[in-house]
Amino acid sequence: MEFTYGLMIVIGLVTYVAWKKPELHAKLMLNPHQTVQQKQYWRLLTSGFVHNNPMHLFLNLFTLFFFGAAIERIFNVYFPQAGALLFILLFVTAVIVANVPTLIKHRNNPHYNSLGASGGVSALVLAFVLFDPLRDLCLYAIICLPGYILGAIFIVYSIIMGKRGRDNINHDAHLWGAIYGVVFVLLLRPSTIQTFIDSVF
Repeated sequence: MEFTYGLMIVIGLVTYVAWKKPELHAKLMLNPHQTVQQKQYWRLLTSGFVHNNPMHLFLNLFTLFFFGAAIERIFNVYFPQAGALLFILLFVTAVIVANVPTLIKHRNNPHYNSLGASGGVSALVLAFVLFDPLRDLCLYAIICLPGYILGAIFIVYSIIMGKRGRDNINHDAHLWGAIYGVVFVLLLRPSTIQTFIDSVF
C-alpha cells in the first residue's frame, strides 16, 4: 500500500539524517522538559520519526509494514473516499497522543528523552485487532495467539512495565498509542465494537 510504504520511507530517511547530525537528532526527540519550558511542542510529533539505533528502527518499520498496510486496506474498504487520509491521520495523531502522558509525567526531568514510532505503530496494531480479533498474531515469530488475546497481554504488560519504569522503553507511549488506536476506530465506525464482541464470544 503506497501510503504505508511512503510513511516507512519518510521515517527511515528522517532517522538516517538525524543519525548523521546529532544536533538534529537531539532537537527532534521528545525531551519533555525542553518541550514545556521552551514550548517546543513539535517534538510530540517529530520524536515519532527518529530512532535510537538500527534495531529500534527495524522493529518499528517491520511492524508498520504489516499492520500499516492492513489498516490502509481496511480503511479504503470502509471509507473509500478518505481511507488513505484517515490512515495517515491515525498514525500522526497517535504519535502525538501517545506522547502526551510522557510529556506530563516527565516534564520536570531535564534528562528524560523518548523517541520512536512505537506510539503510532501500537495504534495500528490494536486498530487491526479490533477489526480482526481472531487472526493469529505472532510475537517475534515465536509465540502466536489470536489478536484479541495478544492485544490484551500487550496492554497489561505495558501498564505493568510503565509503572516499574526499570528499562529504557517508553511503555506509556505503547499503552496510550494502543488505546488511542481503539478509540479512533470506534469514533469512525462505532459498529466495529459489536462485530468484535460477536467474533470473540
